This record gives sequence, C-alpha cells and structure tokens, in this order.
Amino acid sequence: MSALSTGIKAAIAALALGGAFAATAQEPVLNLYSARHYQTDEALYTDFTKATGVKINRVDADDAGILARLRSEGASSPADVVLLVDAARLWRAEAEGLFQPVDSKLLETRLPATLRGKDQGAGSQWFGYSTRARVIVFNKAEVQREDADTYQELADPKNKGKVCTRSGSHPYNLSLFGSIYEHIGAAATETWLKGVVANMARSPKGGDTDQIRAVASGECGIALSNSYYVARLMRSSKPEDKAVVEKIGVIFPNQDSWGTHVNIAGGALAKHSPHPEAGIKFLEYLASDAAQAHFANGNNEYPAVTSVKVANPALDALGTFKSELIPLSVVGLNSVRVQQLLDRADYK
Repeated sequence: MSALSTGIKAAIAALALGGAFAATAQEPVLNLYSARHYQTDEALYTDFTKATGVKINRVDADDAGILARLRSEGASSPADVVLLVDAARLWRAEAEGLFQPVDSKLLETRLPATLRGKDQGAGSQWFGYSTRARVIVFNKAEVQREDADTYQELADPKNKGKVCTRSGSHPYNLSLFGSIYEHIGAAATETWLKGVVANMARSPKGGDTDQIRAVASGECGIALSNSYYVARLMRSSKPEDKAVVEKIGVIFPNQDSWGTHVNIAGGALAKHSPHPEAGIKFLEYLASDAAQAHFANGNNEYPAVTSVKVANPALDALGTFKSELIPLSVVGLNSVRVQQLLDRADYK
C-alpha cells in the first residue's frame, strides 16, 4: 500500500471519528480516551450517565496508543478525559503538556497527595483513583516465603534459575524499578537489575497472569505480578484457575522496610478538552464512594479513597499490607532514568 493511500485512509478515519463526536454535540457529552479494558467498568460509565445525563463517547487503546493519538491530534483533539493504567505514563503525558491542571477541592480532599500529580499552584494534572500492589508470587512446593519476601531477593544468588517476569520495559515493571531507584540509587539499582537477569528461569515474556501460571506449573519459582491478577484467579470458578491458586503463595514485599510498591490507574483532563466542565465532573465522580467501591469489587483493585469499605473476598484473603509512600510523580520521573539501566543490564 502506498504512503499516499495510507494517509488518505487515516484522514478518512479521523473525519469519521470527528463526525461521531459531532453528531452528539447538541447533548451533554464527554469524550473519553481510556486504557482501562475491563468489562466491569461499563457500570461506571452507565452510572455516571444516569446520574448526570452526560453521554460518554469512548475510545479504547493502550496507554502508548492513547498518548500517540493525543500527540497526533494536537489542539484539534476531541478528548476530554484520559484514563491510563500506569503512573509513569501519566507523568510522561504531563511532562509533554498533554494534560491541564484541575483545581478541585473535592479531589484534593479525597485522594492522597502521593497518588496525584504535583500541584504547581493551579491544581494537579492527574489523579490516581485505584491502586494495585506489585506482589511476589512463589511456588509453595519449591520456594520458602522468607527467601522471597523482599524485592532485593529477586537478585539474590539463592534464587538463581527461579525468577520470571514480563518485559522489563513494560510500564508495570518500569514503575517498580523507578521506586527501587528512589530507595537505593542508580548504581545499586543497576547491580540489582543485573542480578535479577542472572536469576531468570527464562527470558521475559507474557503478561502477569502468564507469570502466575508459570510459577504454578513449576517453570518458575518466583514471579512479579500486580495484585489484581492474583485476585482475579482467586475469584475464578474455573477448575484450572483454582488449581493454580492452590499451588502459589503471595507476598507483599518489603514489609519490614519501605513497604510494597503500588501503581495506579489514573485520570486527567486533556489539554484541549472541548467539554472541561463535564470532564471535571467525571473526574470527581471517579472519587465518589460508589465509583471507588466499584474499582475494588468489580476489578479487584484497591480504592484510592481509604475510607471506602471493600467487599471483595479475594482482597480480604490477601490481607492488609504496608505500602511505600514515595509520590508516584517521582516514580514516573525515575522510570525514564531506569530505562538506560535496563539496557546495560540486558533486561529484555
């Protein structure tokens, strides 16, 4: 296909999208770019529309795709609100000027400062609405809990040939590595990453659920995963998932030191939002008790509003834990620095 024809098709697609948004311009609308691909979120959007009368037009893509789209659309972007599932990507979008500050007393009151973008006088540019812990999963028949209860031990020679992870450059891992960078510094982080690579049972591949299954099968002894993937398997009625859960143990690392790393799913008001009032209303809605409970009960995440009661048997079974208190805006900045260390450590 020629570059010309590709460009024409892209232009037609853009016009079609613009037409879809324009068709609803006479009614209250919110144009949402979302990296949250969870069916349970449909109730969030439906409830918001019922409560406010604002219709949601949604575009789904992954974090990287959404940011690329915002860059390409520039000032003509129809996006009002952007939902991403990683602090590092939220930080990067803020740094690139893709968001605008939101001055909301409600959001400042309900959401912890560590889960918001830095307030530079006009409000924060992004807000974390749910958290997920970066846990260590281990094979109970092959690994002792005390041999894997810190992130540092992933690089300990005693765990040689046991460690499995997804790609080191995946946002979930980059954010974890960015937090470790903050705790121990650049040189020690590089040494640690090289140790993790040396301990791998196989080259990084797959997603977090793949790592959990590999631990259960014995291919790996230890793996990293976001907590909600574990909780999802725990709540499954499938026999194969129940078998996986029986074989694994779950650790919240570093409980005797700085605490377990947490990442966020967060939202922001797009820089060129055509409906900023609706956008802010939606961002504030996501901090409501009802929406926060949905994050926990619908998708096995932890609510950012700490007063919200969770009714999720899997999260209850995992138990409480101490989380680290590094601002996620700092983690986002460090994740950029970590990428160079990954290259030197040959962490694929």
